[in-house]
Amino acid sequence: MRWKGPALALLGAAAVAAIAIGFTLSGGGSTTITNASTTATGAGTTSAGDATSNTGTTNTGTGTGTNLITLPEPGQIRLGHRLLVATVDDAVKQSDPALAAGLMKVSHDAGFGAVMVSSMWKPGAQAPSAQDRTTLANVVKAADAEGMEVFVFVWHGLSGATPRTAHARSQFAAYTAALARAFPQIRDFVVGNEPNLNTFWTPQFGPGGRDAAASAYLDMLARTYDALKAVSPHIQVIGGALAPRGSDRPATKRDTHSPTRFIEDLGAAYKASHRSKPIMDAFAMHPYMRTSKLRPTDTHTASTTITIADYPKLAELLAQAFAGTPQRSRDLPIFYTEFGVQTRVPPQHRHAYTDLKSPSAADAVDPQAQARYYREALELAACQPTVKGLFVFHTFDEIDLAGWQSGLYYADQKPKASLPDFRKAAAEARAASLTHCSGVAFVQKR
Repeated sequence: MRWKGPALALLGAAAVAAIAIGFTLSGGGSTTITNASTTATGAGTTSAGDATSNTGTTNTGTGTGTNLITLPEPGQIRLGHRLLVATVDDAVKQSDPALAAGLMKVSHDAGFGAVMVSSMWKPGAQAPSAQDRTTLANVVKAADAEGMEVFVFVWHGLSGATPRTAHARSQFAAYTAALARAFPQIRDFVVGNEPNLNTFWTPQFGPGGRDAAASAYLDMLARTYDALKAVSPHIQVIGGALAPRGSDRPATKRDTHSPTRFIEDLGAAYKASHRSKPIMDAFAMHPYMRTSKLRPTDTHTASTTITIADYPKLAELLAQAFAGTPQRSRDLPIFYTEFGVQTRVPPQHRHAYTDLKSPSAADAVDPQAQARYYREALELAACQPTVKGLFVFHTFDEIDLAGWQSGLYYADQKPKASLPDFRKAAAEARAASLTHCSGVAFVQKR
């Protein structure tokens, strides 16, 4: 979940422009590969600005050692694979079933095949409240009517409620299992939210700068995995949900892990635990760009940042981190469970928003750019072998301008100009006809 305000200080330096490689498909059409990161080592070019992002740390998980994953050969042109296209939006969590149904229909008509909503564990709770059960029941019923899947991410809110003890983490696991028992229709659970940021998880580091967050999150994830599998072995447990950037600097006011370091620490903690079972069925990333003005095709080969175009880096990190363990690693499914591109709010729609003097959306783009970037994000994902879905944050803009205006509808529920193009791209992604691929790059006719 995105959190604005002071958390924006976490964001790193400028991303690198993607490399464009031109070649010709049979038939003579002019084409461009818009992301040239086609090797698992993430080789490519960078800039001085990217090299210093994340406080100058280097990606120790890529670029060296044996390549543990197999990617398609760059010269082999193929169709992109089928993708789940989903929305992350708590707007559909309504006490009024008719209102929930109406909002769900809008999401479905926008092109989404699934919806993800949140459920917040509170310290001491071992089951959802009656109100939570009511709103989630309305979500499930409305989604079923539209033929949409429901994902739930279970989290604890901000860092003050971090489950720091084994007992608290057991309660979190029990709470998640209670959700699964109450709603057997829901088979997909994301555990936690951006545990590599101190906005959501503290402490990040222990004495001497050693990891604290990844090892504690591992314990919560493992307990929740076991609790959910006891409810049904068919439940998909999705771990990670990592933010795309972090500093890796202990003893600062903004202690954070980069996703690179967090994955490495998570793997090390898992191996040290000698656990004989997996901890997850799939891995989640929140591959937001540093600013909405940057294309999703930008790569970060010389830093610890991970966005969509950095898939080779992510895939290799996962393979290395969990190699030799019971955890599936080489082909671990990946979901991009949050991605958003903000748009400016025109005067005729501003009546539906609050906090109108907020500068938080200074990075916003026009709806045409939003549509283009969402399509590019989907095209990239469709060319990445283990990526199963991309979740847009949200269907509807957040009302508070200090929040996120990355929806396909304004806060007054009027559609943006980006909607028709997005709907078309989403339909093609579901039908596996969105794009052609060369390696993990998409090929676009000009």
